[in-house]
Amino acid sequence: MNQHHQVIISSDGEPYIRSGQAMMFANNVVSVDQNTRTGDLVDIVTTNHQYLATGFYHATSHVAVRILTHDQKEAIDADFFKKRIQFAYDFRRTVESRNLSNCRLIFGEADGLPGLTIDRYNDVLVSQITSYGMEMHKDLIYDSLLEMMKKDRQEITAIYERNDVKAREKEGLPLYKGFYRGSHDTIITIKENGILLNVDIENGQKTGYFLDQKSNRVLLREMAHGKTVLDCFTHTGGFALNAAKGNAKHVTAVDVSQTALDEALENAKLNHLEDKIDFVQADVFDYLDTLTLHQFDIIVLDPPAFTKSRATFYKAYNGYKRINTVAMKVLRGGGYLISCSCSHFMDRDSYEKMLREAAQEADVTLKQVSVTQQNHDHPILWSHNQDTSYLKFYIFQVI
Repeated sequence: MNQHHQVIISSDGEPYIRSGQAMMFANNVVSVDQNTRTGDLVDIVTTNHQYLATGFYHATSHVAVRILTHDQKEAIDADFFKKRIQFAYDFRRTVESRNLSNCRLIFGEADGLPGLTIDRYNDVLVSQITSYGMEMHKDLIYDSLLEMMKKDRQEITAIYERNDVKAREKEGLPLYKGFYRGSHDTIITIKENGILLNVDIENGQKTGYFLDQKSNRVLLREMAHGKTVLDCFTHTGGFALNAAKGNAKHVTAVDVSQTALDEALENAKLNHLEDKIDFVQADVFDYLDTLTLHQFDIIVLDPPAFTKSRATFYKAYNGYKRINTVAMKVLRGGGYLISCSCSHFMDRDSYEKMLREAAQEADVTLKQVSVTQQNHDHPILWSHNQDTSYLKFYIFQVI
């Protein structure tokens, strides 16, 4: 049996651990063994010393322990990490076989590797680490993943680290970005479901691109034929390009960032779709207010997360409600609304309540077409729902 320092937690924290949560918060910690250092493996135990889980300890973060296993007999060694990585990779080979060259290979807690994200763009891996303990083991993790990909005849020439996120500061980790191994152009052209896209791994959002909407973008493509489409918050044009690829009559793509729109235009040119899309630089809230009634057949609302904390929930709720209400009004009768939220603080029940209120204010009826979530390479761990289940994607006919 493995011997680690112990973290004793309160009875309030026990139910969360027993339900399979991947984090233990500092406010539930009763005591910690002396000489326990940040990055050490610790056993979480009850006040009567009953074992609950093992994970990486952090002395100052609000996440006191990032849980790796609930099995006291499981050794946290090189074989442990290799097995977790192999399991994650085999999962992608199964569910993302057609998009394995551009997909999320490791999704943190959902793959039993908390604080670790690794995305693949062709022959480059882009990594982001937000856990002190995982940072200490990254050499082993990278080597193991490269080894198993090589055995699968998947060529990887470089690893780029996007460790420039503020979450690292809470773990006492430095912020930086750059190549950890190898070198490569930081603009990479990927192919997503037949569409070419330039991905900027150095300065793009997240690790360079929003891979989580891959399958949802195809849903728009399949219904866009002959339709006029408005893509709000287009960013680098993912939804707009799919609408144009689906032979939409015309597409208007709106974003506040001219830089993003310039990249979107380049993506359109890559696919010879630039004549089908108008790119408009504007604040989406202001732009929607300029539209006339019944102007579009399909409207896509895919905003950035309006709330990244519970403190701003109500402000975000009103923001979502406003854009959805206006969109419902400016759609043609029988048109289609695609409404999304990528904030895990905006839970599904609250989002659906907002949609019902928006429909009532717009005096329309919503006929559900489909409800989906993030792409398969961003799996949802039901025992850790609050972080792994975040994207909500609704398609309605508005009548």
